[in-house]
Amino acid sequence: MVGLHPLDIAVVIAYLIGITILGVWTARGIKNMNDYFMPRHFGKAMMITNAFGTGTASDQAVIVAAATFRNGLSGIWWQWIWLPVTPFYWLLAPIMRRLRAITTADVYKLRYDSSVASLFAVVGIVGLSVKIGLMLKGAGELIEASTAGGLQAELAIPLITVLFVLYGMAGGLSAAIMTDFFQGILTIIFSFALLPFVLHEVGGMSGVRETINDPALLQLVNPGEIGVFFIIMFSLQALAGIVGQPFIMGVCSAGRTEMDGRVGFMVGNIVKRFCTMAWCITSLAAIAWYIQRGVDLADVKPDHVYGDVARAFLPAIMPGLLGVFLASLLASVMSSCDAFMVSSSALFTKNIYKPLVPGKSDKHYLTVGRGTSLFVVAGGLFFAYWVPNVVSALNIWFRIAPMVGIAFWIGLFWRRATAAGAWATTIAGFGVWWLMTQEAVIGWASRLPMADTLRMVVQTEGKPPAIYEPWVILCYTLAAGVACIVVSLLTKPVDSQKLDTFYTLTRTPIVPGEVIEEPCTLPHNVKPADRQMLCTAWGLEIPMPSKTSVAGFLAGWLAVAGLVVSFLWMVH
Repeated sequence: MVGLHPLDIAVVIAYLIGITILGVWTARGIKNMNDYFMPRHFGKAMMITNAFGTGTASDQAVIVAAATFRNGLSGIWWQWIWLPVTPFYWLLAPIMRRLRAITTADVYKLRYDSSVASLFAVVGIVGLSVKIGLMLKGAGELIEASTAGGLQAELAIPLITVLFVLYGMAGGLSAAIMTDFFQGILTIIFSFALLPFVLHEVGGMSGVRETINDPALLQLVNPGEIGVFFIIMFSLQALAGIVGQPFIMGVCSAGRTEMDGRVGFMVGNIVKRFCTMAWCITSLAAIAWYIQRGVDLADVKPDHVYGDVARAFLPAIMPGLLGVFLASLLASVMSSCDAFMVSSSALFTKNIYKPLVPGKSDKHYLTVGRGTSLFVVAGGLFFAYWVPNVVSALNIWFRIAPMVGIAFWIGLFWRRATAAGAWATTIAGFGVWWLMTQEAVIGWASRLPMADTLRMVVQTEGKPPAIYEPWVILCYTLAAGVACIVVSLLTKPVDSQKLDTFYTLTRTPIVPGEVIEEPCTLPHNVKPADRQMLCTAWGLEIPMPSKTSVAGFLAGWLAVAGLVVSFLWMVH
């Protein structure tokens, strides 16, 4: 790593060796598939760091910094689109835990049938492979920028990959959660390490406001690219897709109790929103820093902004600080990639391979699961080298999970949803997405009445015209939802006994110490809960929320409002 101080190199090496040893050490407790894919013995602290570590990576800092550099303050919404969704995590976590599943595909099998479970498994594996590639791409760009090319992205990406594959294959989800505890702390350090130094250099936020003379760059909602319509549609897409992310089952269900999952899922993500604020303000200050130094902003590569600032400030303060920054960067990537790798291998082993090759020992299936990890990560590596930039990679990943997530939400609240309807949802969603990228459709949209007023088509410099992303989301979501309802009404209903089992599981709380013998089944010593229903008309299944659910949901919204207000206060 040419150009790095020996102390920086020593810090990075020490971190990599230490975290790998910790991850491999956890493998001693792996005895069966449940231990590897879905341990259920972690408390609130570990679940918070698991949710935070799994959902937070350096590629997101790169994305927010690049978007802020191009659009100003509103660039934060490239990660804050999950902010309005956060209170719903409090409601979702106990449902996922009560389903008593190992993978989300197990849930689709129970609610629909094996074909829909296989569909989810395939889409989920592709999505996780793309997500791994997205994170590796972002990390590679950041490492290359912060080392001034001393460590090229082409070399950094495989180095990171080898290490998280090593301990992830050995220890499974337990290794991911154990390492996330330490890597989560480093990720917070990574998020806030640069902020005080770059702010001091430009004269604090007052200096930023005086230097940046474009008012649009200091608006949280920009009428241009990132306006209210953008925020609403991307947030709805995030809510639809969160259940389609296979790793969410582990984030919600690896705790000892429902409350562990609830607290971990929501609090861990609220911590992430704080980090997102730091990334955005750091990038905003970087704009002022470039301007004050007379740098032409057109000459700056947006994906390199965060790394440029790290390289400029940290080595000058003290040797070793850049090493801590790089170690924290690596931690933020590895803490997510290992969990994604384990989730994808669980999908293949449990929901594709085992039904085709039944009757084998747990040892056999563990070997298959570990081997599958390599193929998923190989796909992620290919994607990382193929995709042109981090934002392009993010836009592709955004679209995948909602295509299967919509079927989950409809099936959760409507008994009449069928397996054919779930297939129709996914096919219609992907089909409409593809159609709206075609030149003929884009040309037709540009000629519609009020096309300019409604901003139907956008033209980015150096790129061909494209339909504005929020319209794409609206169209494929409506198409997917309508397809599910229409096809479900025209096809044979799901067996009522299967449906009763599904809805009984979602309403029956976890009993301390219960033993789950088979996925998606109620243990023999647990009695089905008798829940009061809010609505059962037209086949709807909407239970009356508990006081705990209402209180936590409202607390989540208070936290969301507090984050927005405090962010605006800090900036203005």
